[in-house]
Amino acid sequence: MDAIAQKERKFNRLITVVSIIVPLVVAILFGIKIPNVERLGFLPPIYATINGLTAVLLIVAVWAIKNGKQRLHQNLMTSCIALSVLFLLMYIAYHMTSESTSYGGEGILRYVYFFILISHIFLSIVIIPLVLKTYARAYLKKFEAHRKLAKITFPIWLYVAITGVIVYVMISPYYVS
Repeated sequence: MDAIAQKERKFNRLITVVSIIVPLVVAILFGIKIPNVERLGFLPPIYATINGLTAVLLIVAVWAIKNGKQRLHQNLMTSCIALSVLFLLMYIAYHMTSESTSYGGEGILRYVYFFILISHIFLSIVIIPLVLKTYARAYLKKFEAHRKLAKITFPIWLYVAITGVIVYVMISPYYVS
């Protein structure tokens, strides 16, 4: 087995572990409340903004690669991953210090909200291995395989980023101050 194939196997094992552990840890930590800690109620608009910025950077990154700006594309995609990690840390911190907010809307908007929320949550789990595998293929200079997977990864990641903002906008009137 050549060196690139060995590296890819190692990446794939790590990606599998991370893709299982992250959603499990988030689910576990979501249920843990840290007592006697000040609520971090200022975080939701910040992490919603991070989602919005991620969406914009994803679009700019696609533009960059389509215009031959490989280094810019690489930097933007690395930034998107860093922003996603920052989002996740803030999201966990908020939910460990604050009670979950219930959506208070009624009628058709309630169904729209829950459809967006459920699809957002499901795809936010699906996107973890897709992003990591797509990034690993570029890192290993397997650009054709990277391109093929990126065509699947990009629209899902963009949907997750945009729906994160939509979920925030829809639930923000119901946050407790």
